[in-house]
Amino acid sequence: MKSKLPLKQRQWYKLDNAAKAFPGQNSSSWSNVFRLSATLTEKIDPDLLQEALEKTMPRFPCFDVRMRNGFFWHYLEKNPNGAPPVMPDIGNPCLRVKWKENNGYLIKIYYYENRISAEFYHAVTDGYGASRFFMTLLAVYLRLTGKEIPNGESVFDINEKPHEEESEDAYLKYSNSKAKGKRFYKFTYHYKGKRLPKHRLCVTTGYMPVSALKEKAHEYGVTITEYLAAVLLWVMYNMQEEEENNKEKHVGVQIPVNVRNFYKSETLRNFMLCYSFQIDPKMGEYTFSEIVKQLSLYLRYINNEKELQAMMHGNAGIEKNPIMRILPSFLKDFGISMVYKVAGEKATSALITNVGIIKTPAEMTPYIEKLTLVTGPGMLMGAKCGAVSFDGTLALTVSNIFEENKIQRDIFTTLVKFGIPVKIESNRHAIMGGDR
Repeated sequence: MKSKLPLKQRQWYKLDNAAKAFPGQNSSSWSNVFRLSATLTEKIDPDLLQEALEKTMPRFPCFDVRMRNGFFWHYLEKNPNGAPPVMPDIGNPCLRVKWKENNGYLIKIYYYENRISAEFYHAVTDGYGASRFFMTLLAVYLRLTGKEIPNGESVFDINEKPHEEESEDAYLKYSNSKAKGKRFYKFTYHYKGKRLPKHRLCVTTGYMPVSALKEKAHEYGVTITEYLAAVLLWVMYNMQEEEENNKEKHVGVQIPVNVRNFYKSETLRNFMLCYSFQIDPKMGEYTFSEIVKQLSLYLRYINNEKELQAMMHGNAGIEKNPIMRILPSFLKDFGISMVYKVAGEKATSALITNVGIIKTPAEMTPYIEKLTLVTGPGMLMGAKCGAVSFDGTLALTVSNIFEENKIQRDIFTTLVKFGIPVKIESNRHAIMGGDR
């Protein structure tokens, strides 16, 4: 939405192209919430964290919002309730957002011992925007504890006026294609286990050296993200092969990509698209090398501006469909909810989103022990994975909706077999014990 008002006076935003579908998907089993966490070297002071949040929020006006129900579309409105309250952490991350909780905010800030976590509703931002907000919050907090932390890299200057471009709908700005990208894929294999109760999520993180991953990826001539996506595909492929009633369904992996790599947008709202790649076991047996090669070739073929333009145009279907446009928002939500319940995750067996390397000023790095990215629960997928790299370590977090730990165990044992050292931590004990 173009606004004639200065940014500091703007009172509302249209949902961006990606965000329009999220209110209709907001359920106890599919929250579209993700979490960034940082473990610091010192115990967290909640009062200072609250003060840091209050100092940080004005620099990020597109986060200082609440969800409102328009007649035709939901929209984001400036939240008049001050900063959200910081809260003691919970055992089950990425719970669904309820519009009237948390002072109406769509972000939540938690603390536990020496860990700070921030959860973001995807209608507000993507991993890139969230990482800038989160790292700025950490820097402001560390300053309040007496540390001298400069601005730079992913740390924004909170005394600087927000840039108008940071709140723009980049999809609307850059999409100009008349073509539509491929929208439908074959339904894929999914592991079937005993599902955890709703609002419970088993989170397992493996920490591994970026150097070891890079060396292994370079052996195949691929990126780290491509290599990890191939590992997920290989694991899911073998899991299906091991099943007695193997129906040889397609096996697929979904990879969100940051479109800012093509367009130098400053937006802190959503600006990502999802690539999907599948293999067909009925075509014969696959080796890991074949999977890596085919996935990499496919991504190199599709990862170009024209394909991205077609995907953006296709994603605008909800917004531009003449029938959808005249439906009231509650009917749009119902329709979107039904579509995603029927087909939302059936075309992919696993997902990996990698926000890449998070860089901070050198003065800040010694006070952060580790960073993690947790994706919200899936409806069918037990392998929704988030990756983030910091100070030479990549943290790969598997969000699993099943009581069994086979998926995360197979992923990390496969990496170890391939020569990648992995250190594991999990909330599995707390989840199985019922802690909140």
